[in-house]
Amino acid sequence: MSPVLTGRRKPAAPVDPQTLAVQDSEVEPEAGWVGGWSTGAQANSAALIRWIVWGLIALGPLLGALAYLSVPTTSAAPAPKTAPSAPSASGGQGAAGFASLFVAAYLSAGRGDESKLAAYYPPASSLQLDGVSGQRRGEQLTVVRLRQTDTSVWSVTVAARVTGATPTATPSTQSAGSPSPAAADAVRYFQVPVATAPGAGGATAYTALALPAEVAAPERAKTPELVYGAMRPALPTDPRTQAVTSFLSAYLTKAGAELDRYLAPGTRLAAPSPAPYSGVAVDQFAVEGETGGEPVVSVPGDGTTLRLLVTLRATGQDGVRLPLTYALTLKARAGRWEIAALDGAPALTSPTPVPAASGAPGPATTPTA
Repeated sequence: MSPVLTGRRKPAAPVDPQTLAVQDSEVEPEAGWVGGWSTGAQANSAALIRWIVWGLIALGPLLGALAYLSVPTTSAAPAPKTAPSAPSASGGQGAAGFASLFVAAYLSAGRGDESKLAAYYPPASSLQLDGVSGQRRGEQLTVVRLRQTDTSVWSVTVAARVTGATPTATPSTQSAGSPSPAAADAVRYFQVPVATAPGAGGATAYTALALPAEVAAPERAKTPELVYGAMRPALPTDPRTQAVTSFLSAYLTKAGAELDRYLAPGTRLAAPSPAPYSGVAVDQFAVEGETGGEPVVSVPGDGTTLRLLVTLRATGQDGVRLPLTYALTLKARAGRWEIAALDGAPALTSPTPVPAASGAPGPATTPTA
């Protein structure tokens, strides 16, 4: 017979508490896991984070430097480049020499010399010159005025003694406006405009902007006031006369022999050699700040200095006497005067204003001819 199933449920068997405990332990997480993470993995993660932090700290300065360098810097706009130009001083000196050569060629030029002038002033090649080439000449050419009229233009005035321009008319037939023979050899002045430009190899190039223009002589400067008093006779009994006479005799007639005995300690001078004169005679001298004419026979205390302007006559080897003037500084020592300096120029009562630099545009001081 087959068993018959009924609707009654078979009562469950009693559960052993120990068995239940064993089952509970089987479903608990394994030891070493916390919240789904194992304690070993957590330790590794913490160590990794620490290394990352230390690495960032170590790389901080480097990253900061890279960030600083990566920021674009704002620089000032470069200055516009200007065309190179020759120094003003050298340009002026070169222009003066160029003008002197041009005037010399201009004064001696005649028929057929147009190409010679074109080397200085290119349009001169189309000129038609008169006269015989070389009939006139310019001698003793000297630049007496130099001024810059523009950035690259110099106005040069050249003095020249023109020879060979003898008037053809005789004195009896010479008109009132004709030049005399004496005037033919007079000093004349020619103004030349010279332009400068940079040349090859860093040199300066020059060209004339026009033919020379004959102009009047430059104005002479007013003589400044000197520190010396009036000229007075050089008396033989005056210690200053004795000092300068002994010094100038050794300086001009003995080629410097025994010169040191007349010099103050520390003063060094070289005398002309060979000796250009056979004798000297001191005529007059003017003393700094001296107004009276009382005779002087004594020497002041040691260390006293005095400036003199001395005029003398020096006798040449040919017997001709030549007047000369010397500015000297004397210094007293041991009861006598010694020469402390041979001054380059007489001393002025007040300093003269410094002239404008020759390289600056505008008028410059006018030297005497």
